[in-house]
Parts: sequence; structure tokens; C-alpha cells
Amino acid sequence: MVVPVVEPSDETLAARAAAGDNSAFETLVQRYQARVFRLACRLTSDTEAPDVLQDTFLQVYRHLPSFRGESQFATWLYRIATNAALMHRRATARRPAESLEAFLPRFDADGTHAATPAQLQVASCADEMLDRQTLAEVGVCRRGAVDEQVDRLVLHDGFRGDHARLSRKAERWHHDHVLATQP
Repeated sequence: MVVPVVEPSDETLAARAAAGDNSAFETLVQRYQARVFRLACRLTSDTEAPDVLQDTFLQVYRHLPSFRGESQFATWLYRIATNAALMHRRATARRPAESLEAFLPRFDADGTHAATPAQLQVASCADEMLDRQTLAEVGVCRRGAVDEQVDRLVLHDGFRGDHARLSRKAERWHHDHVLATQP
């Protein structure tokens, strides 16, 4: 006579897993991973669903001791999965990913760079312009620092000397330190 094997209930497995039985948790994962994956696909996308699945079971594992059994385990699990999917969607919306494919160098079948020399020169000129712009912005910041230094000398240190001499000195400093760094 064959004795039928009675599978333990989800709630029993959850209690055992909360007590530290890893095989009970593994059984729960095996029972529900396909269903949670399908739910995650419906709420996010096929590419994001594995992350949601992982987040879901990580949260379940962490919070198993708080499962009180007032509802079915599946209900509790699906609520966690839904929340994980919604949080993932929010995070994705805050940090949209853009492909960098357009910025990668292209090579032909021979392995040589596919861009023409003129295209490469345009890219080089764009880099140079950005460098000049950055240096100009740094110069503006330094110019502001010179103005602050002059104000500090005049206001805080009680400068009582010749203001014209102080202005000439600040202009010389500005020329030596700021304009010399600009192209």
C-alpha cells in the first residue's frame, strides 16, 4: 500500500523558514518563483522582472518572522512582490537609463576606425571647446575669489591704504593667475 505524501502548507513552511529551516524557504521559493516572475513581468518588464523576483524573495526572507499568518502566505508574498515591482518602477523612472551605444567608436570589418578623419577632427574640436569652456568657468570662479580677497582686505583687515594701488595689485594677480591659464 502506497502512502500518499502530504505536502506541508505554505504557512507551515513559512513558520519553519522563520525558525531557520533553509530547506523550507527553498521549497517556498520553488513553489512561487514562476508565479512571482509572471507578476513581475506584468508590472514591470521582462528585463526588470528578475531583479524584482530577487528583491521579492530577499524581502520575504528578511521579514518571515513578521508573517503572522492572518492571511494566506501567497497573499502576503504577492503583496511584497507588488510593492517590490512598484518600487523598482519608481526607481527606474527617477534614473532613466540611456544607451551609450551612439558614443562608442565604430570599426569596420578590417578593424580600422570607421569614422573619417573629418569626423574625428570634429570630435577633437568639440573636446577642445569643452575644455576651453571649463577653463573659462574656472576663471570666473577665480575672478570671484579675487573680488572676495579685495573685499576682505578692505573690510575685514581694516585696509587704509591707497585703493588704486590695491586695485592694480588685484588686477596684476588676476592677470598672472587667471588669464594665464586660459587659452
